Amino acid sequence: MITSIVLIKTDVDRIPEIAEKIATLEGVSEVYSVTGAYDLIALVRVARHEDLAEVIPGRISKVQGVASTETHIAFRTYSQHDLEAAFAIGLDS
Repeated sequence: MITSIVLIKTDVDRIPEIAEKIATLEGVSEVYSVTGAYDLIALVRVARHEDLAEVIPGRISKVQGVASTETHIAFRTYSQHDLEAAFAIGLDS
């Protein structure tokens, strides 16, 4: 699974509706409205690197009101949630 973090600048007056539209797109797992230089952050999870092109420039960037995106691809996940889940595998009786 390939995870990317997509920073999105939008039409500020339409953040909620743009976020809801992006959240419905295939490959997008979560969308957050945030403070700072960007308006939204989307987490994109796909099976192959080639799929990123379909999701980010092919879908997210085409949502009306999206002004620009900046994408970061994750190498590894460091999450307490993920660690707990990994260690809990097989512990249920």
